[in-house]
Amino acid sequence: MSLTVIAECLAAPGYEDRLRIALEAMIEPSLEEPGCLAYRPYADPNDPARMVVVEQWSDAQALTAHFATAHFQHTSQVLELALAEPMTVRKLVAAPGD
Repeated sequence: MSLTVIAECLAAPGYEDRLRIALEAMIEPSLEEPGCLAYRPYADPNDPARMVVVEQWSDAQALTAHFATAHFQHTSQVLELALAEPMTVRKLVAAPGD
């Protein structure tokens, strides 16, 4: 069963561009990972400090492997400096009947 992940980020004042760059840098290496079906950051047009990443993974094991990659670990360190608050991560599966 595939897994959709919604990660919500709020940049600290002055770190909006750094957040965007860090999330965009994750696109290519994430899409190359086994089990990554989609990986796309989105910006809030009304609040440049707010971004959301929508990801789709083939299963929970693929997502767990993603968390162990060097590019994820590097970006996590960058986000510790760039975020105003901890990232909110929601893991979703298809609703019954879909």
